[in-house]
Amino acid sequence: MTQHRNCPAYAVSRRSFLGAVPALAAVPGLSPMVPSTARLLQRAAATSQRLRVTGIELITVRATARTTWLFVRMATNQGLRGLGEVSLGRRTEFPELEGFFDLVRDESPFRIEQYRQRGWARASSGDRTLATAFSALEQAQWDLAGKALGAPVSDLFGGRLRDALEVYANINRATTDRTPDGFAANARAAVDEGFAAIKAAPFDGFPALTDPASDIGAAADLGVACVAAMRAAVGPEIGINIDAHSNFDVPLSIEVARRLEPHRLSWYEEPIPPQRVNDTKTIHDAIEQRMAGGEFLFGMAGFAPLCEQRAVDVVMPDVKHCGGLTEARRIAAIADLYGVAVSPHNPSGPVATAASVQLCAAMSNFDILEHQWGEVPWRGDLLEPPERFENGRIRVPDAPGFGVELNEAVAREHA
Repeated sequence: MTQHRNCPAYAVSRRSFLGAVPALAAVPGLSPMVPSTARLLQRAAATSQRLRVTGIELITVRATARTTWLFVRMATNQGLRGLGEVSLGRRTEFPELEGFFDLVRDESPFRIEQYRQRGWARASSGDRTLATAFSALEQAQWDLAGKALGAPVSDLFGGRLRDALEVYANINRATTDRTPDGFAANARAAVDEGFAAIKAAPFDGFPALTDPASDIGAAADLGVACVAAMRAAVGPEIGINIDAHSNFDVPLSIEVARRLEPHRLSWYEEPIPPQRVNDTKTIHDAIEQRMAGGEFLFGMAGFAPLCEQRAVDVVMPDVKHCGGLTEARRIAAIADLYGVAVSPHNPSGPVATAASVQLCAAMSNFDILEHQWGEVPWRGDLLEPPERFENGRIRVPDAPGFGVELNEAVAREHA
C-alpha cells in the first residue's frame, strides 16, 4: 500500500460546511433526497462540520497474470475513508492521481461539482489514464459523502428503485482454453452458480483485416463455433452477450451477426469502435440482435451521438473511465431520453462493482450489471461485508456510502 500524500486539515464553520453541500443538489436526480435533504444536512452538520480531505492511498491487489486491481482510499481529518477504483490494464502504479488529488486537497468531500469543474479539461483530453484517475477520486468523494450523511449513495441519487440487481457473468478472462469446449465449460459453470446471463469475447486474437481471407474466415468460423457451443451448453433461456472488441469492419460485422442469429444473443457488442457512429448505426439497422457499446467512451459528449442516432440499444458507461458516478448518471439521462438502456461496463474489481451497484439501484433505464467472473476464489472477501451473488443477483447494501470497506488482511495477502 502506498501513501501518496497527507495534508493538514482546516477547521470551517457550520455555515461554511453547509455552503459546500449544495453541490450535491446540482446532480441530476439528487433532489429530492431520501431521506429529506434537510434531515441529511442536519445530520451531516452535527458530525462533520470540519470534514476535509487529507490524503489518498493507492492499494494494489494482484489477482492473476492478466488482472491487477488498483483501489484508491481517500482519507479525511475525521477518520472517514472513501473508496474508488482506478484499475486499468495491468498497471500497478498510477501517478496521474497526484494532479487530480491537488484539486480536492483540504476541501470538503461534498464539493464534488467543484472538483469536476476544476478537473474536467484534463480528464476529457482524450488520455484514458487521466480519465480513469479523475473518475476514481470522484467515486471516493461520493463514498465519503454517503458515509458523512449516514446514507447509501443511492439515496443521494434520489433513492433506490430496486433492492437487488441482475448481473451477468463475464467469463472471458477466466477462459484460458479458447476453444468451443473451453468456452462451453465456463459458460455452464457460471450458469451452475446461478447466473442467468453470460458474456464472452470469442473473437479475441482475430487477425488483421489485411491478412489473407482464409485466415479471417477461419477465425470467424472459430468464434461462431464458440458461441454455438456456449448456447448448446447453457440451453435456450440463458442470455449470451458477445463482445467483438472492435475486430471487424462493417461488412464483416453484419456477416458475423447474421451467422450468430440462430443463437439468439442478448446483445452484440462493439464489432467496430463505437466512435464510428454512422457505421455503428449501419450495422445496427442491418441486423436483428440488440447492439451495445461505449465501454471506454468519456462523458456525455462521448455517448450522446450513439444515443441520438439510436446506433445502439444499450450503452455501457464504466464508472472507472466515463467521468465517475455523476457523469454516468448524466449519460443515463441522455440514454433514457432516446429510449436506450444502460448496462454499466464493469470487468473490474469489487470496489467498482460496489460503486456501480449504487449507481444502478437508482437508475430508471438500468438493464443489467457486468461481473468479472471466475478469476480468483477470494475476490469477494476483499470487501467487508463480502461481495456475494445469489442466483445471478447482487443486493444493494443499506449501509452508508457504497456500503463496503476493504478487508485489509486479504488486500495485504495479495499485494
